[in-house]
Formats: sequence, C-alpha cells, structure tokens
Amino acid sequence: MNRFDYVRAGTVEEAVQAIASGANARFIAGGTNLVDLMKYNVERPGRLVDITRLPLDRIEEQDGGLRIGALVTNAAVAYDGRVEDRYPVLSSAILAGATGQLRNAATTGGNLLQRTRCYYFYDEGTPCNKRLPGSGCGAIGGVNRIHAIFGTSDQCIATHPSDMCVALAALEATVRVAGPSGERTIPLSEFHRLPGDEPERDTTLGADEIVLSVDLPAEGFAGHHTYLKLRDRLSYAFALVSVAAVMELEGKTIKAARFALGGVAHKPWRNEEAERMLLGKPATRETFSAAADRVVSEAKPQSENGFKVELARRAIVRALEQAAAGTPQSQSDKRIA
Repeated sequence: MNRFDYVRAGTVEEAVQAIASGANARFIAGGTNLVDLMKYNVERPGRLVDITRLPLDRIEEQDGGLRIGALVTNAAVAYDGRVEDRYPVLSSAILAGATGQLRNAATTGGNLLQRTRCYYFYDEGTPCNKRLPGSGCGAIGGVNRIHAIFGTSDQCIATHPSDMCVALAALEATVRVAGPSGERTIPLSEFHRLPGDEPERDTTLGADEIVLSVDLPAEGFAGHHTYLKLRDRLSYAFALVSVAAVMELEGKTIKAARFALGGVAHKPWRNEEAERMLLGKPATRETFSAAADRVVSEAKPQSENGFKVELARRAIVRALEQAAAGTPQSQSDKRIA
C-alpha cells in the first residue's frame, strides 16, 4: 500500500477544500470498498479526507419525502421505521446486499459510489480500461459471465454492483451534492453513467464534489413493490440479475409502474418505453411479458453471459407479478416466491 496523508474535515466546506487539494485525494467514511481497493493497489490516493464527523448522519422529513444523509449507514436506512413503512422496496434492496457487519459500516454515500466487482478491475496483472485507461478490456472475449448485457461499449462491459441504487432508480430519487460552486441536485437516473469512451468515470459527480444526501420523493409505492435478486448463492453475493419494481393499481388496472434492473449494466437499468407499455393495462402475466420482451430486445450479451437475457426476462415478469399481487420477495427467506 502506498503512503498517504490523512486529514479530518469538520465541515462540508473543509471537506470540499481538502478534496480539491490536488493530492489525488479521496473521501473516506465506512471504507468498505475504498480500503479493499487500496489493498489491491487499484486505488492509490495521496490523501484521505475523513468525513465521518460531518453532520450528514440523519434521516429527515423533506417536502413530503425523506432526506437520507450521506453518512447514514445502510443498516440504519434499512431499519428506519419511516423507510420500512413508506419505502419498503428500498429497505428490502439494502437487506438483500452484503452482510449485517458490512451494512453497519457502509454509508449511503459510499453505496452510491461503490465500484464494480469486475475481476479484471481488481487484478493488476490484466488489462482494464476502468483501472488504467487505454490498457484494454480483459473481460471482452475473456471471462465475462457476470458482466453487462445492456449499455456496454468497446471499452468496458463492467456492471454496477449496488442493490440500494436499483431501488433508488425505481423510486426516482435525487442526489444532493456540494462543490466549490455550491449545491446542486442530480436525478438518480443521471448520477451513474454508461462506460462509453471514459469507463474510468462511474458517475457524473465532479472530482471536487461531495455527496450530501439522497432525497426520496413523497410517493414510495408501499402497497405494491418488490426487490427480486437472483445470484449464484443465497447470501453475500452480487446480483446476476435483480429487479426493483413499484406499482400503483386502480382495481386490476396499472395506473403507474416503474422497474429497474441491477447486475446487467454499468448503471441501474431502466427502459421507460417498456414502463409506458404497462400503463392502463391489466396487471396480468401477458402484460408483464410484453414489457419484459421489450427490455431484453436491446440486450447485447457477451461470449459467456447469454443466459442473463432469459434470466432478466423471467425476473422482470416475476417481479412485476409480485409487486402487483402485493407479495414482495422476502429477504430472510430467499426462496423465490
């Protein structure tokens, strides 16, 4: 591990000044991803800016919704009574990820910014455009069973690893950030980015900006929701395919519906055209299958992950059926309902 400086920020302004120091600085809070990356020599910061003392550790009411501070731990969000009652898809998605120990340490801001688990990204002995731009992508034509089937480029086929962010995408949350020019908000759908020609950039966050909070809208779809996660083993594994689905019904007719996929792209994946196909239609398997077919029609699988196309199609249908029936997937009994 390389040598680095350490500073502790007492205010958001101090944190922004410290990150803009030009010393290849990184924020650290829970450290559940960054410390691993430093051990693997993937990240080599010249300075760590400790932000654990900033006043960003609260969940507050905000414009009919909730404002979740960037330093609120994943466990605190998942078990907050307001989140459980009003945004159960978010609570469920968080509990589907990692372990209790990690959720106690990991923060909301850190979860937003966690990096891909692509094998090649972590292995210094292999090419990876995300770790070292211009070096190539070992996953293309290599071992790519876990990799993306949507939104890839000839530079990178890595996937975004978060469960929480998939639920936030379905809820249409926003991310509040601050930098030298002040505060701004970024829709969750625009926060993470596709790899394109700059796979080293995971988000649209500026290098000198800090995440302050995630803001949830008033509508939480508490009555009809689910988070369905399919993976190689039942616990402590990243999604091969996951689906966060939320819905509002009038009788048996779909009044509103959104669904986002995880484990299939460089960002939580939504297809708004497929979502519109659900509106005004009866909540039936035929309706859900048509929307799922529309989504997977855009899939571009790699040499080893073609199975994800059919897996995604079936997962979408199953998740929409669970949401419509008001029978969300249990995260304690992980057998598929």
